[in-house]
Amino acid sequence: MNKKMSITTKIMIAMCIGLATGSLINAFAHDISFVQTYLVNGLFHVVGAAFVNSLKMLVVPLVTFSLICGVCGIGDVAVLGRVGIKAFALYILTTAMAITLALIVALFIAPGEGFEQAAGSSDFTPKPAPPLTEVFINIVPSNPVNAFAEGNMLQIIFFVILFAIAMLMTGDIGRQLADTAEKLNEVMMKVVTLVMDFAPIGVFFLMAKTFSLQGIGLILPMIGYFSVVILCLLLHAFGTFSVLLALLAKLNPLVFMQKMRPAHIFAFSTASSNATIPVTLQVVEQRLGVDNSTAAFTVPLGATINMDGTAIMQGVATVFIANVYAIDLGIMDYMTIVGMSILASIGTAGVPGVGLIMLAMVFNQVGLPVEGIGLILGVDRILDMVRTAVNITGDATVTCIVARTENKIDDQIFQDPDAGVITEVELPHKV
Repeated sequence: MNKKMSITTKIMIAMCIGLATGSLINAFAHDISFVQTYLVNGLFHVVGAAFVNSLKMLVVPLVTFSLICGVCGIGDVAVLGRVGIKAFALYILTTAMAITLALIVALFIAPGEGFEQAAGSSDFTPKPAPPLTEVFINIVPSNPVNAFAEGNMLQIIFFVILFAIAMLMTGDIGRQLADTAEKLNEVMMKVVTLVMDFAPIGVFFLMAKTFSLQGIGLILPMIGYFSVVILCLLLHAFGTFSVLLALLAKLNPLVFMQKMRPAHIFAFSTASSNATIPVTLQVVEQRLGVDNSTAAFTVPLGATINMDGTAIMQGVATVFIANVYAIDLGIMDYMTIVGMSILASIGTAGVPGVGLIMLAMVFNQVGLPVEGIGLILGVDRILDMVRTAVNITGDATVTCIVARTENKIDDQIFQDPDAGVITEVELPHKV
C-alpha cells in the first residue's frame, strides 16, 4: 500500500533542492546577468516573497481570533494574569540563559583572535534603537486600527486581551461574540492548512534565492564566528530546552523536537518568528496537545519578546568583535551585555534582520565600534534562519511548561505520533 508523502517531507525535500540549486547558481552563475535578473531577483524573489507575505497575511487575524478564544476559554482574569506572569518570567529566564551560555562558550573558544581585519570594510549604518521608556509606552496602542494595519504584535496582544476581558464582563453578548470568534478561528486554521499546501514551492524559491546570493563559500572566512554561533544555538536548543522540558513540563524532549519539525522548517525558511506564528500555533495545539487557552496567549507573546537565538548571536558577536579590534571587556561590560540583550528582546519585532539593530545598541553601550557589524553581515542571513528556528523552539518550550503548570496539556495527543499531522486539503467540487 502506497503511503502518501506528508507535507513536511515535501517541504524538507524542497528545502534541500533549493539549497543545492542556489549554491550551484552562486558558484557557477553569479556573474551571468540573465540568471541574476530573471531567476534570482525575478522568479525566486517574487515567489519567495509572495509566500512569506501569505504567511504574514494569516498572523493578525489568527492571533486575534485565537487570543479571544484563549482568554474566553480561561474565563478568569486572575488565571490569565497568572499565565501571563509565568510566560513572561520564563521567556526572560531563557533569554538570560541563552546570552550567558553564548558568552561563556565564546570566551572559552575566543573567535576572532588573529583575524585579519580590513580597515573600513563596511558602510553599515544601523537604524537608531528606540529608548527603553518608548518601548514600554508603545505597548499601549494610541490607535488600535493602526496597530492591526502595521502588525504591531505587542500592541495587538494588549488590545485583544483588553477586548476579550471586556467580552467576559459583558455576559451573553460577549458569549455570542466568543462563539463567533471560535468559528472564525477554526476557519483561519483551515486557511493555514491551505497556504501550507503551497509551502514546498515557496520554501524552494526562498532557499534558492538566499543561497544564490549568499553561497556556502561566504562562510569560510568567518568560519570561527559562524561555528561558535551554531554551536551555542544547538547547545541551547537541544540542551537547555531539553532539560527545561524534562524537569518542568515532564515531557520527552525527543518527541517534542520530532513534532516541532514542521515549525522548524518554516522558521528556517522565512527567518521570521512572526511569519511562523500560524504554523507554530498549529503544531503546539494539534501536535503537542497544548490547550488553545494557553497557546493562544504564550505563542504570539513569545514570537514578540522571546529572542533566545538573537541573544546568542549578540553574545558571540560581542566577543568576536572585541577580539578582532583587540578591545578588552570587563566583567561589568559582560553584565551590561546580558542586561541589554534581555531588555532589547522585549521591544524588538520578530522579523528578519532585527538582531543587527539590537546588536548595534549593545555595541554602543559597551564601547565597541558599530562598523564591526559589517564583518558579520555576510553570514548573518544564514545564521538568522537558524536563530529563528531556536526562537520558536523556545516559544513552544515555554508554552508546554506553562500548560503543564496549568494542567492544560493533553499527554495522549503529545504521545500520539499521528496527532495533528498536516495533510493536504482537498477543495470542494461539484458532483
